[in-house]
Amino acid sequence: MIDKDGLETSTRSWTRPDAYIGALARKRTFRKSQGEKRRTQPESPRILLSTLPFLALLGLLGILAVAMMVIAFPGNQPQPKSHELAAKEQGKAERGWFQEAQKQFHK
Repeated sequence: MIDKDGLETSTRSWTRPDAYIGALARKRTFRKSQGEKRRTQPESPRILLSTLPFLALLGLLGILAVAMMVIAFPGNQPQPKSHELAAKEQGKAERGWFQEAQKQFHK
């Protein structure tokens, strides 16, 4: 059936799943028949485009890992400074020290 714009309209409903599956199958077979023919022999690998960059990256990551291990080794770290605690001394405050501190605080 052709409508007034010259486009073909289908009398079948496009809301059913089998209509979509059929259209997908027709599209796939059309692409497959129109596409480029596959090669029978595989392409030879290009070492400069595939293997060499991979090996270079692997080597750099290995060097980085070894450098991090050397830096993180405990012998290379500085020794922490020992904190000497002041010995507790029993002291005696003069009379009025608290009142003087309050005056200084409220200035």
